[in-house]
Amino acid sequence: MISISEIHRLLDGYARDGLTLATMGSHTALQILKGARDEGFRNLVICKRGVEAVYQQFGVADEVLMVDEYQQCLDEEFMQRLRDRNVILIPHGSFVEYLSPQRIETELRIPLFGNRMVLEWESDRVKERTWLAHAGLRLPKEFKTPENIDRLVLVKFPGAKGGRGYFIASKPEEFERKLEKLKLRDKERFTIQEFVIGTRFYPHYFYSPLKDRVELLSMDIRYESNIDGISRLATILQDNPPEPSFVVTGNIPVVARESLLPQILEMGQRVVKASQELFSPGLIGPFCLETISTEDMEFIAFEISARIVAGTNLYINGSPYSHLLYPEPMSTGRRIAREIKEAVRDDALERVIY
Repeated sequence: MISISEIHRLLDGYARDGLTLATMGSHTALQILKGARDEGFRNLVICKRGVEAVYQQFGVADEVLMVDEYQQCLDEEFMQRLRDRNVILIPHGSFVEYLSPQRIETELRIPLFGNRMVLEWESDRVKERTWLAHAGLRLPKEFKTPENIDRLVLVKFPGAKGGRGYFIASKPEEFERKLEKLKLRDKERFTIQEFVIGTRFYPHYFYSPLKDRVELLSMDIRYESNIDGISRLATILQDNPPEPSFVVTGNIPVVARESLLPQILEMGQRVVKASQELFSPGLIGPFCLETISTEDMEFIAFEISARIVAGTNLYINGSPYSHLLYPEPMSTGRRIAREIKEAVRDDALERVIY
């Protein structure tokens, strides 16, 4: 694993008045690039050939670096090009999925916003559950083996794949049949989780170590194909229903009733405190809890994303929550850039870069 001291030595060689905020051309890159520019930074996007038109179309990138495969980001020559530009990388879901948490921890010799150790805790289902349980959050029941399935369950696989491959089952035979259909190389890496009925809420938080404050910036609900389409046609499809799938195709804005906000804020604060106890210095910057509110208005947390999530793309011009905290439009992408800007001002970059 790359040591924090090594990353901070690289950071020491950077020109503080010439920093470039960079990310991979996917997921939340548009708002990250715009947020960097709004806060006065130069920005850069790393694009796989064929997708650069998106960033040219919207004109938010100061520089586009082309690669044939995203794994090239880990080549020493390529990393040196980034270091020569005083690059600080901003991770997002695609970034983590394409490079893998392990390779980011052990090979990526570029200063990264946030704590790279958190990526392993996010992607390992056992560690993730340990973290959320340590935070005192209410969690759905998990089944250690398919033979124990006695209710409707959701079967999930590791990594930031946007729900791809997930399926539901209600008995062991159904589980085995559907798992076999997937034709996976590694069929042992799955989580069997109780399917909780309720309203989905995905609050987007930001923890600032500079202010020691957890901020609620926005919130969304995911639109998933084809389960959300099926729900619209339930009566028509009841005789021959298709197999539900959970691939995220979009995001829907949501504002929770105000009486739920104390619970939502407390969950975020508990998760940050637990992270500091489990893997110091813990969470830094944006994260999202994936939750369900039951009919009793109790929250069950089933997953955490420990970096910026795609649902924040709804709020490039800010949200009702961020508007209460900031007078200017504050996206999560801009909030990341603001934290880096304030760290530069306070000579405290090593508190937010790992």
